[in-house]
Amino acid sequence: MDEPGSAGHAVFDVAKSVRRLPETATTMVADHRFTDNETASARVFRVYRPTPPHYHTTCGEYLYALSGRCRMQFGDAAPVEVGPGMLVFFKRGVVHSVPEILEEPVVFLSVDMPRRGPRDIQFVEAGTGTPDSFMRQPD
Repeated sequence: MDEPGSAGHAVFDVAKSVRRLPETATTMVADHRFTDNETASARVFRVYRPTPPHYHTTCGEYLYALSGRCRMQFGDAAPVEVGPGMLVFFKRGVVHSVPEILEEPVVFLSVDMPRRGPRDIQFVEAGTGTPDSFMRQPD
């Protein structure tokens, strides 16, 4: 993770960070964080397999699709197709999922406001996932 220095700014090579994401993962998602401060976090992440309905308790998310195509579902609404160049937003507590991956790799640039901790995930149905099965956790 590359936090802004004492000057209060930073420049990130998003493409380089995307290339460093693993080709495969045992988790549903793997990410690389650019910033991780109290007011916001920014990261790229790859979705490796469909994700069950879940929500986050601490933040809303802006997701900009960099590559791949998937279907995303929000609450009981019909799934929508998301692909490169599309921006997705959902508020804290909104149930969302990726029920289908249409074209790999599915990679998003994410800005979470305020900060989203790696373990902030609540699955709607018990037994469908844990923070450890969802995303590779920092050591």
